Amino acid sequence: MTQDMCDVTRAKNGRPVHHWRRDLVELAALFTAVAVADAVANLIGHGPDGPALLAISAVALIATAGFHTWWSRRHGHAPPTGDTGARPAASARRAGTVGGAPGTPDTGAADGSGPVPASASASGETVLWRMRTTVRDEPGSLAALCLALAELRVDILSLQTHPLTEGTVDEFLLRAPAPVAASEVTRAVSSSGGSGTWIERADAHDLVDAPTRVLGLATRTALDAAELPLALRQLLGRCTIRSLPATSVRGDRPEAGAPVEGALEDTVMRLRAPEGGVITVERPYLPFTPTEFARARALVELDARLGPRVPRSRDVLTLPQGKDIIVRRADAGDVEAAKAMHERCSQRTLSMRYHGPVGDADKYLKHLLSPHFGRTLAVQTASGRVVGLGHLLWDGDETEIALLVEDDWQRRGIGGELLNRLVAMAVEAGCDSVYAVTQAANTGMVAAMRGLDLPLDYQIEEGTLVITARLETASPHTESAGHEREHSVRD
Repeated sequence: MTQDMCDVTRAKNGRPVHHWRRDLVELAALFTAVAVADAVANLIGHGPDGPALLAISAVALIATAGFHTWWSRRHGHAPPTGDTGARPAASARRAGTVGGAPGTPDTGAADGSGPVPASASASGETVLWRMRTTVRDEPGSLAALCLALAELRVDILSLQTHPLTEGTVDEFLLRAPAPVAASEVTRAVSSSGGSGTWIERADAHDLVDAPTRVLGLATRTALDAAELPLALRQLLGRCTIRSLPATSVRGDRPEAGAPVEGALEDTVMRLRAPEGGVITVERPYLPFTPTEFARARALVELDARLGPRVPRSRDVLTLPQGKDIIVRRADAGDVEAAKAMHERCSQRTLSMRYHGPVGDADKYLKHLLSPHFGRTLAVQTASGRVVGLGHLLWDGDETEIALLVEDDWQRRGIGGELLNRLVAMAVEAGCDSVYAVTQAANTGMVAAMRGLDLPLDYQIEEGTLVITARLETASPHTESAGHEREHSVRD
């Protein structure tokens, strides 16, 4: 009989099991010991030095017992050597048990068990990673993956599962020691059965759980129709979002339509836009899952049900010349006022803004003023006449800034005011950069971009100037100031 089987027979339900044969043996041993002790005492006690020998023997026995007790207390709790201390925890993880809860995969390496790279233990700094991998849909596959991460001291902060017809896509938010490279993590995941692994750096915003993040994006979309492309981008990660109107500015039909329920094709999803066009979302590096498609479609349906909406906030500003102007959000309801402004602008001003035939300028307005393609700020006088427009346009995964100020109102600081507000909106939306397309002779636009006090990149091709401003160093004060100015006066 093996030692493990003996352990099983000696214990039942956590309590020792008594056997009558053992009790008889112990009782017989006790009587034998008493008889032997009595015989020895009688033999020694009747000798000439019997009492002295008995006393000396008693003292020796007491001293031996005391020494044994002292030695046991001093050395009985020495730490175990080797890996014996880590085996119980490792065995529990292999069995799918953590913290006494059976069937729960390990979500961290807090116990410190398992081999740890020397580089990982030398530094206390950590980094956040977002990782997605496909595991086999069978018991124990996720536990094996968690064990591989635990051996690298990688902590699992959150886990989302996306069931597929074959296998399951698991999305993790990980906190790993800084010395542990992404290649080490993917190698460990691959060795534990994961396939199609994708990993990228995450930030503190990803610490919010998925339901909370989706509700926050839905709230933003409900308040402002211009938030829909941004909400989709934040929901789906790094992706390219393009909006194609039902009819383009040249009157052409869309290149590709989308059914009412949308279409999912591996790394591309097409959704029916609320205004009848098509929203195309593309992520070449990672296929979309049905769960992501359902979430994106729900956001678009919410936007369609609520209809056109723009926050009705407005600021009253006093120009250096003493005149008051109003800066507010604009939408498709301002098309006629914008056309009237076009009629008052010179041919040179319109050509610098639209870089094409001046006669086609009016055709762009419906697209530019739609909140689904960006955000627009309008500048109007006290009488209600629109004299300036500033556009922040979502151009795929980039962001464009464009300005138009009526001739009679130029050189009064309106362009700079619009530009600062648009940049503040871009920073608030999480854009990395903004770019402006103009002509090299447009000194006013160049001066306004330089006035942002941001790193600028210039590209000139055949008289067309593209100025890109990087927003990583944008001041938080600028962002908050623009936000406060936009909401300081309400209707």
